[in-house]
This record gives sequence, C-alpha cells and structure tokens, in this order.
Amino acid sequence: MTILQIELEDSRPTAAHCDAESLTVTLADGRSVTTPLWWYPRLLKASPAARARIELMPMGMHWPEIDEDISVASMLRGAKAPGARPPGL
Repeated sequence: MTILQIELEDSRPTAAHCDAESLTVTLADGRSVTTPLWWYPRLLKASPAARARIELMPMGMHWPEIDEDISVASMLRGAKAPGARPPGL
C-alpha cells in the first residue's frame, strides 16, 4: 500500500452533519473538519431537512435534494464555492 492510498483511506468521511452555521465531517482516522456553511451557498440556502440528507462517498459528501457535492480534500484546502461570501457582505 502506498502513502497516497493510506492518506485517502484515512480521510474518508464516516459521518457528516450540518447545522445552521457549519458543516462538520468526521474522518476515518478520527479527525473532525468543520467549515462555515457560508462557504457553500447551496447548503446555506437549503432547508434544514435537505441539509440533513447527506450521502457519504469515498472522497466526500453528496446532498441529493440540492445536487451538491463537497470533497473532503476541498474542505482541508479551505476551498470555498465560487461566489461564497461571508454573511453581511
């Protein structure tokens, strides 16, 4: 097994949760990553019920009701969705 394979397995999401202000993902290696919800305008605008329907994928998460995909790698890099703006701007 190569180092890249180990890193990919370790960063596989095992749980994810959205609240009104953030997205939190638990990774296979025990780390948790939390990002502000305003980074993802589709998630921010979605209903709490739509945000709660999360499908875990090997490399990230998918929200079928709003057709949103977010990779763990993008969260770790701090990549925001195009057009994302902090509240109040």
